[in-house]
Amino acid sequence: MTKKARPVAAITMLVMFAVVPLLITPAGAQQLSDRAKQVGGKFMCMCNCNQVLTGCNHVGCSTSSSMLKELDQSLSRGDSEDAITQMFVQEFGTKVYAEPPKSGFSLVAWVLPSVYLFVGTGLVVFVISRWRKRPAAPAGAAPGISADLLERSRARASRETQD
Repeated sequence: MTKKARPVAAITMLVMFAVVPLLITPAGAQQLSDRAKQVGGKFMCMCNCNQVLTGCNHVGCSTSSSMLKELDQSLSRGDSEDAITQMFVQEFGTKVYAEPPKSGFSLVAWVLPSVYLFVGTGLVVFVISRWRKRPAAPAGAAPGISADLLERSRARASRETQD
């Protein structure tokens, strides 16, 4: 091999090592359908990673892979989304939800942010209106200080700062 061919060969090998793994999928990797990704995004991975099922990033997480396999099988059988949800809730409980359902007591979690927003806005408007209605203090005098005391304090400050 000539001296000029060595850098080209090195770059070619580097590109191959960078691109080939992207083209080859591992034997154990699953290719999920768009529907499985959409439905799987509504559930949490139960391996305690606190991530959405389709976003679990634990390498070799057996919990997420088994849940995704179950989900994919259910979708290929033609099960509805509600049936799949019920299956996961029966197996893992309500903590499997990525977001609380919009019914029953869980509806509170959906309503409270709006309530807090309106109450907070009302409180801010109320406080600002009270501040605006307050009379302004006279510019030259502080409340509770007589004119004589103010004059003596100014004279004393003038004497002490002239030295």
